[in-house]
Amino acid sequence: MALPKYYAAQQCSLARSLEIVGERWTLLIVRDAFFGVRRFGDFLAHLGMSRAVLTERLEGLLETGVLAETPGSHGYREYVLTGKGVDLWPVVRDLLAWGNEHCSENGPRRVFRHVPDSGLLAPDGSCTACGRTVAPADLVVVPGPGYDDHADDFVSEALSEAHRLLEPLRTR
Repeated sequence: MALPKYYAAQQCSLARSLEIVGERWTLLIVRDAFFGVRRFGDFLAHLGMSRAVLTERLEGLLETGVLAETPGSHGYREYVLTGKGVDLWPVVRDLLAWGNEHCSENGPRRVFRHVPDSGLLAPDGSCTACGRTVAPADLVVVPGPGYDDHADDFVSEALSEAHRLLEPLRTR
């Protein structure tokens, strides 16, 4: 039996937020959207989830205004983060930093660098070189010390090179 999606008895902002991004796979879809993944097939290949679950999660993110649909090249529909979706960056960044600190054996798989000065992104979202808080559009994701080059999908392969966040990741 599936767990309910709503926390009707909980009257707090965290419960309302979890109703949008708290289901399994949802934050990974959002993370990939920051990485520039836009096509259904690319999300599917990179995340390895079922088509039905991906369809359901994308529909939920569209309904809540986290993602928007846009026409893409070659007739593909593409999914892009809205302003509301980009506002999730501190949550995604903090969870990545927490995972790097507590769940990573070989260090982070990917790290973020500030475009103007190549400073690393600190866990608090500031640049280690200039000290400023960095917006996701001003970051490049690059392989980190925990990266393994055994990419088994084309999204991972594309992310083996430096890539600016929020820019479309062209995988094929």
